[in-house]
Amino acid sequence: MVSEADCLFCKITTGEISAEIVHETGRTLAFRDVNPQAPTHVLVIPKGHYPSAAALAAADDGLADEVFTAAHAVAEREGIADSGYRLVFNTGPGAGQTVFHVHGHVLGGRGMAWPPG
Repeated sequence: MVSEADCLFCKITTGEISAEIVHETGRTLAFRDVNPQAPTHVLVIPKGHYPSAAALAAADDGLADEVFTAAHAVAEREGIADSGYRLVFNTGPGAGQTVFHVHGHVLGGRGMAWPPG
């Protein structure tokens, strides 16, 4: 596992690495994915370091709610809230998680097939 000091998303929250920020609250940050898989592809993260969705859920301090609220705010801002959007959290390497700082993918702007593959 990557340490918090070496975490790509922690470096984005501190401004050490630049990203195209689209939404920010006191405890969350949303920025465009550098490898978008849909016309709208934004990542929503807590500013604090939690390696997975399970770790975020275990924190039990309302932060998971804030991440979901921020994701919906992104969908509204991006104009995809009414037409529909997908919110994806990959948890663990077997599910495709490659950055071990919990992040939700807000995907939309085109039809979303199911299953996602």
